[in-house]
Amino acid sequence: MGFSEKQEALVKESWEVMKEDIAALSLYLYTMILEIAPEAKELFSFLKDTNEIPQNNPKLKFHAVKVFKMVCETAIQLREKGEVVVSGSTLKHLGSVHLQKNIVDPHFEVVKEAMIRTVQKAMGEKCSEEMKDAWREAYDQLADAIKTEMKQEAAALHV
Repeated sequence: MGFSEKQEALVKESWEVMKEDIAALSLYLYTMILEIAPEAKELFSFLKDTNEIPQNNPKLKFHAVKVFKMVCETAIQLREKGEVVVSGSTLKHLGSVHLQKNIVDPHFEVVKEAMIRTVQKAMGEKCSEEMKDAWREAYDQLADAIKTEMKQEAAALHV
């Protein structure tokens, strides 16, 4: 199908708004992840040993920013190149980390849903179905690229 110019613009527009309050939105993203899947807490080193989401945890903020930024960059790449192109070592690293943590498809879906809820919170009434669909498509493309790396690493480990 391809990623349209409008989809890219919607992701960029909302990312610009979200960057203004990324600390609060990062906290919201992880609150949503744990609301959807409380057991996911064990997958994040910065959440493991606490019963609450730390308000000022720099690792939490860094990770959330990285997720949103990569999805936004994926949207731009989809438009420009028709595919996700993350620098090789970064994608390999993402695949490796996700494989080590035994991340499976349902985990990706939880993060996607939490991310959409976060975009919706940030954008309020400006958040249309079209905007959510643009973020979903970009996220799915990035997730697929990570899953491909995970499969390649798993295959290499079992050779």
